[in-house]
Amino acid sequence: MSSPLLSAQCAAQSIGPVNTMVSTLIQALLAAQCAISPPDLWPPDYANQLLRKGEDTYDFVVIGAGSAGSVIASRLSENPNWKVLVLEAGGDPPQESEMPSTLFAMQHTNVDWNYFTEYSEKSCWGLLDRRCYWPRGKMIGGSGGMNGMLYVRGHRGDYDDWAQAGNTGWGWDDVLPYFERSIRPVGNITHPQGYVTTSAFPVNDFDVENMIYGGTAELGIPHVREFTEGSETGYSNLPGTFQNGRRMSPGKGHLARVSQRPNLHVLKNAVVKKLNFDKSGNYVISVNFVLQDKYEMKVNIDKELVLSAGAIESPKLLMLSGVGPAEHLQELRIPLIHNLPIGDNLNDHIHVVIFLKLNEHFARPLTALDNLDSIYNYLMHQSGPLASHGTASLTGFINTLKNGPYPDVQFHNFILRRGDFDGLETYLTGINFNQDLKAQIHKVLETADILGVSSVVTNPKSTGNIRLRSADYRDPPKLTSNYFNDPEDEATLLRAIRFQEQLLNTAAYKAMKASIILPLIAECSVYALQSDDYWRCYIKYFSCTIYHQSGTVKMAPETDQTSCVNPRLRLRGVENLRVADASIMPKVPSANTNAATIMIAEKAVDFIREDWQGERL
Repeated sequence: MSSPLLSAQCAAQSIGPVNTMVSTLIQALLAAQCAISPPDLWPPDYANQLLRKGEDTYDFVVIGAGSAGSVIASRLSENPNWKVLVLEAGGDPPQESEMPSTLFAMQHTNVDWNYFTEYSEKSCWGLLDRRCYWPRGKMIGGSGGMNGMLYVRGHRGDYDDWAQAGNTGWGWDDVLPYFERSIRPVGNITHPQGYVTTSAFPVNDFDVENMIYGGTAELGIPHVREFTEGSETGYSNLPGTFQNGRRMSPGKGHLARVSQRPNLHVLKNAVVKKLNFDKSGNYVISVNFVLQDKYEMKVNIDKELVLSAGAIESPKLLMLSGVGPAEHLQELRIPLIHNLPIGDNLNDHIHVVIFLKLNEHFARPLTALDNLDSIYNYLMHQSGPLASHGTASLTGFINTLKNGPYPDVQFHNFILRRGDFDGLETYLTGINFNQDLKAQIHKVLETADILGVSSVVTNPKSTGNIRLRSADYRDPPKLTSNYFNDPEDEATLLRAIRFQEQLLNTAAYKAMKASIILPLIAECSVYALQSDDYWRCYIKYFSCTIYHQSGTVKMAPETDQTSCVNPRLRLRGVENLRVADASIMPKVPSANTNAATIMIAEKAVDFIREDWQGERL
């Protein structure tokens, strides 16, 4: 059918067939956009049914449909005799969640908790208001719906350290089977079971990848096909929770895959206010929450509550419910149930980003046609640049001290092509850089490609804390990062930057005319460029999170005064409350945390099954 609106835009008019072809194409593109994230991709919302009932009782209530909560609910509902409810504060992920290249576009939106840290004298000065921005997912899939999707387990030493601290059953040999189980395809169409789908990201920037592999090889750093025990350092293209151009978070691969089970219910837009305990404080009996921002509701718990709200929301909810540092809760007049160091031991991988310009004046500018081709290829074929995130999967693990097999630094790389101002703006706004620094980086992109290099401290020594701002569940908590309170973390980043400077002297980097962009920062200009003092000043401005907050409901044996949950993940003093997410990590692993979080959930399910073995599968 011809479109007069389309014909009116052209000097020469169509007599019919061309209009029909263009209209067909436009309709196909619109349909393809809707198909990126159709409703049947996600679990149905049980809200209307529960509103009719008013109240209900479940064997297991899981708070949070993120990477951990989705796994736990999926596994527990494999037992048809167990009735399982998931309470998720957000709704279905947006279309941008599915597209690997648009992960930064979700930040500062309603699918993000949009946390900000308290002001620090030592970090994040290049960000708006000099406060670090900590995005956390608020949707089915949680932060696994907006992360970089990189799947890496960490190293034997990470988990052996957990075990040596008294966490029996958490050494490398203990956790490895759970890593393996999480990615093993199981079940069938009739009896599906959840699992993590991983695959390699497509490479769209071979010239930059070859430069990085070539330069690091000149410095004696190996190209590792896959990080396994025995290959703890090197550069590799990490696999991701990704398939056929689409994100594969546990919210999809575990929870949605099994959501047709009659014993599994999911409530979306359900913000939990408080956990209710019996008079003894030994059992959690119900959960109060607000549904769709207007209905005050409650569900009762017959067996266990599993708290998987993440490293920020899990401690916040416990403190709102009377479990936390006694003095802090008394200040807010919250009745104390258990005096525990909830919110302490906040771990995070601090990183600093440096920018390299490549092929200045020689780089081919990105054109409007390039962008249109990318959009078409993704919508119609789930391929092309939008189906990946550039060189972000190309990751290096380096020991800058050369004193052992385990890395002290991790490098992430991402490329922005000359003229891709929209891509650069999305990235810089996502991190929350101030306007002055953004403008300086934008200027470089007019004449050169830009390679961003994130240098990450894999074993941070500085720890922060989380505290409530008030007793109102709607208020964001106070997040104190304490980045660089231990000077060793800054020293590690300085060594990481020096490693990148060495790369600039390699033949591979010189062939791409690579050089470091040194933004004008008034405070840093008093130091000689690229001196130690200059880089320390630079680190203060360009440091920020790499999104790996953890440790705030610390796992430790009950004889340890810092313990919040025991090695079976039970909250101390409570018989039927388990915490299973990144908050229980005694120390953050020396790699991205998503794979470890999924492993924790798989292990928690076995603890629950063992403790209810009379009803075990």
